[in-house]
Amino acid sequence: MIGSNRKNDDYFKSKFRGCLLGLAAGDALGAPFEGAWPTAASQVLASAAERARFCYTDDTHMAIGVTESLIACGGFDGRHMTEVFIRNFDREPWRGYGAGPPRIFQKIKAGASWNEAAEDIYPGGSYGNGSAMRTAPVGLFYREDVGKLAAAARGQSKITHTHYWGQEGAFLQALAVALAANSESLLSSGEILARLQAQTKEGLYSQKLDQIKNLLGIDNPAEIISVLGHGIEAFNAVPTAICCALRHPRSYADAVVEAVSLGGDADTIACMTGAISGAGLGIEAIPEEWLAKLENSDYLEKLAVELWETAC
Repeated sequence: MIGSNRKNDDYFKSKFRGCLLGLAAGDALGAPFEGAWPTAASQVLASAAERARFCYTDDTHMAIGVTESLIACGGFDGRHMTEVFIRNFDREPWRGYGAGPPRIFQKIKAGASWNEAAEDIYPGGSYGNGSAMRTAPVGLFYREDVGKLAAAARGQSKITHTHYWGQEGAFLQALAVALAANSESLLSSGEILARLQAQTKEGLYSQKLDQIKNLLGIDNPAEIISVLGHGIEAFNAVPTAICCALRHPRSYADAVVEAVSLGGDADTIACMTGAISGAGLGIEAIPEEWLAKLENSDYLEKLAVELWETAC
């Protein structure tokens, strides 16, 4: 058991809704800043205010696929989830997918096994953040069973990312979401970091999680980049996302704006930060003006409630 606060349905539905819409809003907020140099928080907020619509990227698109499959199958099914990924990609290939997933999907469509195609294309595997960015629904669904959570997080990762670092990043991101969703005291940084460190046996991640402790109270967010990084590697992006969420335990907006302001892989880091913060603080913490601009928000709301109902 990861440990949960059993209050009422509305309490947890708010956390599920906060997580899914939080990841989408973070992704959309960060999309214009992907690959950018570090940016002032005021510029990120100005960009948000000027935009008529918040459009998400492949990060949210794949998280939707994870959610749809978990609901349809009542849990993780690798073959089915792969089919959903391929179906969704074929419908909206313009979401900003990298070169890897389309190649993997094409190989699977040609007859390769869902759990072998990625390794065939990338011998040794990818340790990018592409499977971590989409894993939040796994953390929600298996929030009370760390064993099943680990198996599902690593399993969904294997579809596209077979390197241990990529899979471990997906697991830790899912676990952070689960711990945030079950937290009774907003986002308790000390408890969450201790739980995450207790579950990872990978020295690189353990070291970075330990470094987060020294970053929680700093005034200059640029230090996060020099210590943790802001690149596409899972071992950089996941710890940085966790750090941003835990540095702002009472404010979803402050957490994701900081994640975007770091630059680098801004949309993905903000997506993962938004998932953790939204799961911890609930839907009410996300600025209403952002939700009003967020594309497909009604469907994301629907998925969040269905995921909650299926997981119960």
